[in-house]
Amino acid sequence: MGKETLVGVDIEAGKAILAILDTAELKIRVAMWAQLSDYEDARLVLSSREFDRVGLIQAYHILHEALDAAGFPPEKSDLIMILSMSSPFIKPLRRIFGKAKSVEGMRLGLQTIGDRFVDDAYVYRIK
Repeated sequence: MGKETLVGVDIEAGKAILAILDTAELKIRVAMWAQLSDYEDARLVLSSREFDRVGLIQAYHILHEALDAAGFPPEKSDLIMILSMSSPFIKPLRRIFGKAKSVEGMRLGLQTIGDRFVDDAYVYRIK
């Protein structure tokens, strides 16, 4: 079975999740749907200094608490991947694109960024 392509429903779900996390004041620095070569399905990649401060397990707990409080269906959040701001993927991604005026809606693909090959991506935010 081939890899799923990023589709409109993914993009809208990502926007909704990011809005919920912004309302919860989690200061998400990186948010993007990414079809990574390591996974069959696209992942909503999120990175935040707040998540780094509490550790990965607690970060997922905080994420799910915020989504639950907003009434976001849990089955739509199972493809979220939290990565550290210092991860070998996030760090070069921010170095390359973090100073761009606007990255919202930017598509990335068929390139290696840090330690991951990106088949396709839809970017919401890179700061």
